[in-house]
Amino acid sequence: MRILVVDDDSNVSEVVARYLRREGFEVEIVADGRVAVDRALADPPDLIVLDLMLPGIDGLEVCRRLRALAPVPVIMLTARGDESDRVIGLELGADDYVAKPFSPKELVARVRAVLRRAKGPLAPPPSSGPLVFEDGDLRVDVAARQARLRDDVVPLTAREFELLVFLMRHPQEAFRREDLLQHVWGSRHGDTSTITVHVRRLREKVEPEPSNPTRIATVWGVGYRWEGVAPVGSR
Repeated sequence: MRILVVDDDSNVSEVVARYLRREGFEVEIVADGRVAVDRALADPPDLIVLDLMLPGIDGLEVCRRLRALAPVPVIMLTARGDESDRVIGLELGADDYVAKPFSPKELVARVRAVLRRAKGPLAPPPSSGPLVFEDGDLRVDVAARQARLRDDVVPLTAREFELLVFLMRHPQEAFRREDLLQHVWGSRHGDTSTITVHVRRLREKVEPEPSNPTRIATVWGVGYRWEGVAPVGSR
């Protein structure tokens, strides 16, 4: 698999590339936002590690342009204090972020996790639950990794799809944001604003009226709950 590392700090990009290559990834490094967009569109990588602070155009604009044209998974590299940039990046469709300074081993683990979600089918739970769900005009096929709303495909990122399926598998059950981080992101110690952003994006895509949600309910003081879903079958 090929990873495109986009960072104008050569020390950071070389360290990241070295660790990724040790794990068997092919790595290309670019240091300019415009070049990154051109390379990603000319020869799409399996994943992009994207710094926010770039010459040419910044990482947020790179993410915006790529999300409009290609469904390439993106992990953002951000400064620890830039919460607003992280939220904007997640709203633009980034799959994950890592705050600087970071452990290269942690970044490699995040890369593997995002690639698993983007490439492989979502595994059924140990109880072998259904793989197709319906909620009114919303139909979610887990094996196909596809959601349809009134027969139109819903454009979901890998992480949005994972979160949607997890909630639909546990209807009428309230989850704290920390629990959703654990179950969907694989870590309880992330930034809970990630959950808030992803829920907002999901509502915009699957709710009849996103400002008055009837599917993903907010449980005040707790987190979120899927209001109702009917499993169709296990295929």
